[in-house]
Amino acid sequence: MSGSPLPSFSTFSSMAVIVGIVVGIGIFRLPPIVAMNSAGELQFLAFWIAGGFISLMGALCYAELSSAMPDAGGEYHFLRRAFGPATGFFLSWGRMTVIQTGSIALVAFILGDYASVILNLGQYSASIYAALTVLVLTGLNVMGTYYSRRTQNILASVIALTIVSVSIAGLISPGNNDPGIANGGPLFSGGAPGLAMIFVLLTYGGWSEAAYLTGELHNVRRSIVRSLVMGIAVITTLYLLINLTYLHVLGLETLRESETVGYLLTEKIFGHGASLLVAGIVIFSAMSTANATIITGARTNYALGRDFRLLRFMGIWNGKSNSPVNALLLQGVIALLLVGIGAWSQQAISTMVDYTAPVFWVFILLTTISLFVFRFRKEGSSGSYRVPLYPLPPLLFLAASLYMLYSSLTYTGTGAMVGAGILLAGVPVYFLARKYQG
Repeated sequence: MSGSPLPSFSTFSSMAVIVGIVVGIGIFRLPPIVAMNSAGELQFLAFWIAGGFISLMGALCYAELSSAMPDAGGEYHFLRRAFGPATGFFLSWGRMTVIQTGSIALVAFILGDYASVILNLGQYSASIYAALTVLVLTGLNVMGTYYSRRTQNILASVIALTIVSVSIAGLISPGNNDPGIANGGPLFSGGAPGLAMIFVLLTYGGWSEAAYLTGELHNVRRSIVRSLVMGIAVITTLYLLINLTYLHVLGLETLRESETVGYLLTEKIFGHGASLLVAGIVIFSAMSTANATIITGARTNYALGRDFRLLRFMGIWNGKSNSPVNALLLQGVIALLLVGIGAWSQQAISTMVDYTAPVFWVFILLTTISLFVFRFRKEGSSGSYRVPLYPLPPLLFLAASLYMLYSSLTYTGTGAMVGAGILLAGVPVYFLARKYQG
């Protein structure tokens, strides 16, 4: 039974997708790296506030694009209209083969690492759990958007409440013996702000996926702005809470030296034996991120199949389940292949990060530029949301995106070359698709 996307996401459920993608395992792994590049506690906290501000600038840009041109294809739709079908095609190709599927595999491996703490399945335990995660969550989405949406609402709510609960428990505990934030070192001098912000913005990454829900969002022109702005506000608040707790309970020096900050924090608050609690928190975070990524990733595949006859099997929307079933299944197969590659490489997590980062920032950069293109052409729906103080917010976000692209190319390894190679492999597919269009 074929059909077209029906409005099924409310402001709250679209916020749950945003929060679910962004608030994942990064906040339990990356703060020590940010702390190492901070001159003091005040600067450490300022980096996280700056990350929220930069993300808000980007969210305002995406809100205007999504409000003016709502479509299940999200960024694919923007780039296709701004720069032509080739750019849109490569965005979707990149998401299908590199960005989304690589992110799903990455998060699934992290879930596998922590699930193995609870029950180890042998040499390939993490890979087995990763594959099961992809299979189960893809199956849930194939069953229908209703089930995946409800699951996402629950998972995101659990993660937000967990972070708030742990933060409150930590902030009312005795804390460490360091002087504290009142004497937290310089704010504007010292440290390595550029390097610190790479990891801060990596932790904030994922809010842009809201653009892929606009084809299924109730009252899209109003709801997308609320979803993005309120989502960023919630995320920034959660990040400030948990980082204040890290400083209060552990102190900056201990935080800098910790590679398992989530475990150390919960052990300090709740005592020995907290490893299962940490594992549970990370597993829920990973499930939330993976499910949200599966939801939004399949929408790009659907839009690509809808517009290119060669790939039209992906462009079928199942009216009964209100989901792009074929697009979901293909995405699941590719993610499983990447899980297999990660298991073979023995360095699954770093390989997936290198594989996805440069390609991701290329298309974030192009999407930001598309806003200037549409403003110049005076395109878009009348009465749509407009970025305040234009062109300052998009220029600020454009500068941040350029820096992140440069950094991702500088710090990533051979995995980045593989990701770029897979993206270029789409060239012959594109020309074949164009020829098939007639």
